[in-house]
Parts: sequence; C-alpha cells; structure tokens
Amino acid sequence: METTAKKYPAPEGNPETKEYWEAAAKGKLLFKRCTACNEPHYFPRSICPFCFSDQTVWEESSGEAEIYTFSLMRKSATGPYAIGYVTLKEGPSLLTNFVDCDLATLKIGQKVKVVFKPTDGAPLPFFTPA
Repeated sequence: METTAKKYPAPEGNPETKEYWEAAAKGKLLFKRCTACNEPHYFPRSICPFCFSDQTVWEESSGEAEIYTFSLMRKSATGPYAIGYVTLKEGPSLLTNFVDCDLATLKIGQKVKVVFKPTDGAPLPFFTPA
C-alpha cells in the first residue's frame, strides 16, 4: 500500500468533456449513453462509437465495477503500479489504475469502486477494492 502522496497530472479537458470534468470535481463518475441504440460508452464523447449517432446523454455511474483484466508493473522509476480494465456496473469498460491497495492481492473478477485523486485541475478517477 502506498504511503506517500503521489502527484497526478492535471487532465486537459475540451468543450465535449467539460461536463465530465465538472462532475469529477464533485466526486461523480459520468459516462455517455446513446439514445439511438441504448449502448453505454466510455470515454465520454458526443458521437456513439457503436452506431455513430450524435444522440448521446450523460449518466452518472454508481462507481461500482469489476476487474476484467490487469497487469502489475513491479519495476518502474516510480515504484510498482497496476493498470487494467474494469467493467462498470452500468456496462462500459474503461482503462484505469488501481490505487490504495496491496497490488499483489488484485484478482480478475474482484469488485472495485471509483476513487478520485486530486490534481492541479479536476480530480482523476481511479479504482480501489470495494
């Protein structure tokens, strides 16, 4: 488990993702859903990656997810870390880092929840065991 505070880079937003980063600042994880085909998608963007419709709406995630896959990097300049894909309870999958946990105990299928880490801008979403 990490004991030192880590410095995360500030995200660079754009008009298309402004609402996403504003919600992140309030501790809320958003994703988009297409109203034409009803598919949820992440990373939020205005065009549906499934049917290419521009009829998308913001939805708030519960923040609950399950580890789909992950990779543990034991050697790096900043120390060990783990990245992987989680599948949100609402359906979409996203690439993330796992934080605030014993990385050696992570397992595929494990329940995780979103946590936000501060930056000089909007906080970034990461996942930790539930």
